[in-house]
Amino acid sequence: MRPFITGLAATLALLALAPAATSAPKKVEEITEKARTQGMAEAPAFAKAAGIACNVTDARFVGKVEDKKAKTATSYYEIDCDQGVGFVLSAASGGATTSFTCIEANTPQPDGKPSTLGCKLPGNADPKSDLQPLLAAAKVQCTPEQVRGVGQSATATYIEVACQGSSQGYIIKSSAPMDAAKPVEASDCMLYDGADSNIKCTLRDAASRLAVVDTLAASANNGCTVKEKKYVGQSQTGSAFFEAACTDGKGYMYRVDAGKLAQTYECAKASTVMGGCTLTDSKEAVTEQNGLYTRLAKTAGFNCEVSKYAPFPGPAGKDIVEMACSNRPDGGVGIFGGPNDKPIVYDCARAPIAGYRCSFTKPEAGYSLVTGDLKKLGKNECTVSNSRIIGKTAKGTTYMEVACSDGLKGYIIEYGADLSPLTTTGCAFSKDCKLPGNT
Repeated sequence: MRPFITGLAATLALLALAPAATSAPKKVEEITEKARTQGMAEAPAFAKAAGIACNVTDARFVGKVEDKKAKTATSYYEIDCDQGVGFVLSAASGGATTSFTCIEANTPQPDGKPSTLGCKLPGNADPKSDLQPLLAAAKVQCTPEQVRGVGQSATATYIEVACQGSSQGYIIKSSAPMDAAKPVEASDCMLYDGADSNIKCTLRDAASRLAVVDTLAASANNGCTVKEKKYVGQSQTGSAFFEAACTDGKGYMYRVDAGKLAQTYECAKASTVMGGCTLTDSKEAVTEQNGLYTRLAKTAGFNCEVSKYAPFPGPAGKDIVEMACSNRPDGGVGIFGGPNDKPIVYDCARAPIAGYRCSFTKPEAGYSLVTGDLKKLGKNECTVSNSRIIGKTAKGTTYMEVACSDGLKGYIIEYGADLSPLTTTGCAFSKDCKLPGNT
């Protein structure tokens, strides 16, 4: 990610180091009435030319830089808008007008010295407070404690925001000029820690941001004293993931939604979660877990030598996993609870009836079991070749449509809550069949 951030630093350097042939604007400690009158007379047109979508409620003329050699002049203005952030305008004679937010204009120069072109109008006294519409548009819950201008590309403005009362921070990407009515993106500062990017978060250090992992471990209440920690990344649904390695050798992955702990995964069960854990060696734990699931599956009457597994979301106290088996083509979904709960395993052919869909096992691997269900109901001529869940009834039973390998019309099977087949209806007598060959 390398946008090319330009503009304001060069402008500030020009103002600070203007040669004798240049008439640099003087530092304005107090805003004169003359500067305001000239600003209100000239700045609104320049703001419009720069593409700023706001009504100018206050303005001041800052000064003019003349380059006699190039025969050009650039005038500078500060404007306060009726809503959102204020801006500094750079209007070149006979050329384009560029703009910078007051956040950028107030950001210290690269050498740490104060900005020579900071905003001074009363309405721009606290630019960070003007960011709320932008943060709301980005769907970020954050009260800015500190803000920093990162820079601009030809089409985007980048702002760093550090949030009040937390170690969290964001890079906000908005339009250029900044406009809360246009698309806005917020990226957690952790995405940029260690990344190959010229965008960095500097208002707080990476270590303080990672302190959230200690809080997550405490909230999970799983006995983990954090030894190492890392930010794993963000999922497509917007969840943030963190990993903790514990002093006892165990490790955990934490999923965070809207700033709160949503789910905890043991590293032994997190191989399919965001690429799995990397701070702990979970190979031994995975092997041990395979053995445990093998024993539990056999206790449930499902003969499976578990070769790999993946967790499903489930309620507290319930361990719900999909299992692949080395000794049979079809796998299953195990529901394992406490020591007093009877283990349950649904084969992958009928697991969708219970609301689970297998990814390790191909659907056809379990069709022989559904064929057996048809035979239990007296339908001996159909070998199942396809299936789909139609839906549940008010009494809690589930309907599954099946197709037959001979190409003749299939059936709808009604299953009970325990996945036992109850009734069957031929597709020749139903309008609910949709599978090829059944309509």
